[in-house]
Amino acid sequence: MADLSLVDNRRIQRLHGAVRGSVREFLVFTVADELYGVELVKVREILSPPPITIVPRARSEVVGVCSVRGLLVTVVDLRVRLGRTQCGGRKSRILLTDVGEEVMGLLVDEVRQVMRLAESEVEPAAAALGSDVSDHVIGIGRPAGAVVILLDLAAAVLR
Repeated sequence: MADLSLVDNRRIQRLHGAVRGSVREFLVFTVADELYGVELVKVREILSPPPITIVPRARSEVVGVCSVRGLLVTVVDLRVRLGRTQCGGRKSRILLTDVGEEVMGLLVDEVRQVMRLAESEVEPAAAALGSDVSDHVIGIGRPAGAVVILLDLAAAVLR
């Protein structure tokens, strides 16, 4: 009987390891009442919006720049970048993200949670949205009936 439980434990550990390897973590937030997610490994920090200095003649989605512990960060309003009206409520946050070789701030409406998605819960963008897919979406997460639009940060911010 002891041998059987040892075999079962090894099988469970193998299965757990396989599931762990195929799970990705996303930080989920709202923009214009829609759920979006970015890979958690690309998010350095979540901040309440500090004072932001406006940059003359910057693109419309660039709110300005701010200093975070001596680092000058460009802040992009994700609402404007995604074609919505400007952001700015009490629950707004800035996500400090690694985009390429640069640290950028993304202004979002509200940070919700960290979500772990198995590969089976993520539909590739082309399959979910059709062949004429937006270049900044990597897929659609479908955890427990919800729909989360998964963004490619580099494409969404640096385009």
